[in-house]
Amino acid sequence: MFKRLLTAAAVSTILVGSLGAISNNAFANSATEQASASQKVGINLAAMDTSVTPGDDFYNYANGHWQRTTEIPSDRSSTGAFLVAFNATEKHKAELIKELVNGKHPAGSDEAKIAAFYQAYVDTAAIDAAGMQPVAADLARYAAISNTQQLSTVLGSNLRADVDPLNATHYATENLFGLFVTQGLATPGEVLPYILQGGLGLPERQYYLSDDPKMVQLREQYHQYIKQLLTLAGIEDAAAKADRIFALETKIAQAHVSRADSEDFTKASVVWSRADFSSKAPGIDWNAFFNAAHLGQQQRFDAYHAGAIPALSKLVASEPLQAWQDWLVFHQINSHTDVLPSALDNAHFAFYGTTLSGTPQQRSRDKRALSALDAYLGDAVGKDYVERYFPASAKAKVSGMVDNIIQAFHDRVAALDWMAPATKKEALAKVNSLVVGVGYPDQWPDYSSYAVSTKSAYANAVAGEQYRTAQQLAKIGKPQDKHEWWMIPQIVNAVNLPVQNALNFPAGILQAPFFNANADDAYNYGAIGAVIGHEISHSFDNNGAAFDSTGAMRNWWTKADFARFAEQGEALAAQFDTYAPFPDLHVNGKLTLGENIADVAGLAAALDAYHASLNGKPAPVIDGYTGDQRFFIGFAQTWATKMRDAALRQRIATDGHAPGMYRALTVRNLDAWYKAFDVKAGDKLYLAPEKRVKIW
Repeated sequence: MFKRLLTAAAVSTILVGSLGAISNNAFANSATEQASASQKVGINLAAMDTSVTPGDDFYNYANGHWQRTTEIPSDRSSTGAFLVAFNATEKHKAELIKELVNGKHPAGSDEAKIAAFYQAYVDTAAIDAAGMQPVAADLARYAAISNTQQLSTVLGSNLRADVDPLNATHYATENLFGLFVTQGLATPGEVLPYILQGGLGLPERQYYLSDDPKMVQLREQYHQYIKQLLTLAGIEDAAAKADRIFALETKIAQAHVSRADSEDFTKASVVWSRADFSSKAPGIDWNAFFNAAHLGQQQRFDAYHAGAIPALSKLVASEPLQAWQDWLVFHQINSHTDVLPSALDNAHFAFYGTTLSGTPQQRSRDKRALSALDAYLGDAVGKDYVERYFPASAKAKVSGMVDNIIQAFHDRVAALDWMAPATKKEALAKVNSLVVGVGYPDQWPDYSSYAVSTKSAYANAVAGEQYRTAQQLAKIGKPQDKHEWWMIPQIVNAVNLPVQNALNFPAGILQAPFFNANADDAYNYGAIGAVIGHEISHSFDNNGAAFDSTGAMRNWWTKADFARFAEQGEALAAQFDTYAPFPDLHVNGKLTLGENIADVAGLAAALDAYHASLNGKPAPVIDGYTGDQRFFIGFAQTWATKMRDAALRQRIATDGHAPGMYRALTVRNLDAWYKAFDVKAGDKLYLAPEKRVKIW
């Protein structure tokens, strides 16, 4: 999320699945005292390994001691600099929630809802005592299905606003289709519901279709997991039902378009009328489906996965009704195991946490409750969080840095000698009209319609999903809100919003080790400055460059200009293809291209802004490091990353972000890095000047 800085589900997977206690981590004291009593150096000297030649292995030069001495905690799939900020935020949230739970609040207030939700979630004794009773009504709905019309009604009633293809590269939903609501890719000013492919229990279609031995083994383990979960839930004939469910999901996976196609907005901008669904995608009773989804009056949709919708619809009519009923039962349980009996919750973690991600131990229930609150009442928690822990001075300083980096990006675009005047005019219009949110939104969501119980964690989860969906559906037919936030304030992440031409920098990432108000500017521009530059640059990555200043997807490039841009993108993809953490697996340069473009352009703009901040004065040398050296080291240290093998494999297979240790090597493309560390031909990371990718 830096347009996705980390990952599509950064909070729940990568960011949460990392570091241990701050006190045991080398990044805990990220700002060391400097020679000047009035400054801090910012970079973590204790994390470095200066015996390494920067030009041979810059990542380990900046992070080598940390990399060798840090252990991944047993309840994490990875560890890294992001979790320093996450752990600090989690500590603050724990303090806040404890106070709210122990206090008295007006009935129906956000604080009362937070306390009730938390109490229900952590009461595992009550959850275990309730058994499967909370989900019984949903399972009865599925058992009552007797024809395709009724099945279509159920599928429509289960549609949730649970995906985000534009801002978070999050495509996965266990429902047959996912829903997303914003301005249409090809409909400026018109807010549309997007319909996406879904229905899988494994992360992505290749898990079902690949012949890779590891993938084959994983799907065999998933098949067994389906049987295990159904058995633990007391579902009769679990083995036969598991067979039907797995066979159906394999057909669903075959119907899906590829991840590459999902990333291609030109293929996702198809607008279908209400009638198109019946004519182009027969099988589902679309009247029944859309009426149940509260979209019965909607006449236009973004068919984001237009290539998959017909095939999925056909399966609804052609596959046995019993298979669909079994599939519905499994996914209703599987997607809510954290609020169902502990045996189911533990089995779910054993597969998704340990088998898929390599994490040995599940996080404690109280910490998981904090994450659940973020998912269901995140802005309510965030409002109290920023009032207590995000000072106005931090917001002001970061806002100033944003302005400086936007100006640097503007100047870089204005100075391009290869871009035609018409293209440059459009590019500058995008830069000049960016809408930037720092810390938290100007307006907070209204949770009054979300009923929260102190007694049923399952009911709270289902009601929360329904609330979020109703909130999103309410936007249809109204003007687009360019100031809408898509991240909660306490998340350690940032995002570029292409159809809003906007950026969000939540309070959660505006703290150490990304930002230190007392640190040297070189450090802050290399750390949070690179994040800011990254998000600005997403407006001009391989996908963002397809949107104009209004958020409309249209071609504003000359043919020659886009060819030059694409050529540089191909070179960068080839560069990242060379990074191979395993003999049988390398980073997918094409899949990660948008993020890598944003890293290159963002880092360059942040460096320009840092240089401008010096106002013509030489940068001080602090602890023996020049300003540019501190800038680049600060950047590399924000990408300190250590992952379990299973998690790393999953990341490469499914995520549009390269692992952090490779993102740190973005520096290879900046001439200033070579000068700062005296990198010469013959050094392992050396790229000849003509091989260095320069984008924007």
